[in-house]
Amino acid sequence: MKTNTSNQKIRAVAKHIHMSPHKIRRVISQIRGRSYEQALMILEFMPYRACNPILQLLSSAAANANHNFGLSKTNLFINEIQVDKGTFFKRFQPRAQGRGYPIHKPCHITIVVLNILPK
Repeated sequence: MKTNTSNQKIRAVAKHIHMSPHKIRRVISQIRGRSYEQALMILEFMPYRACNPILQLLSSAAANANHNFGLSKTNLFINEIQVDKGTFFKRFQPRAQGRGYPIHKPCHITIVVLNILPK
């Protein structure tokens, strides 16, 4: 049985990243829709702390495509990339008048890369 590798979608997920989703979305909006190589260059030179887990996840998605499907990393493009809120810490941030708010820090990042063959 042959698989069609012309428009193959490869998915990688990182869960429980201890960083605010808002800060990660700031970085993700810069690389959405770009090629794998362009996204690597952008992530390496951006000064944000959120770039490191996204860079690791993007490398993992490319390694999945190479190892599991035999696809070249040069033909990969970022099709979808999203950040979702995770569960909150079992800790509370002290607030005014004796109140306490839960800390909502962890998030989940999902990257879907698409193999596009050059014409």
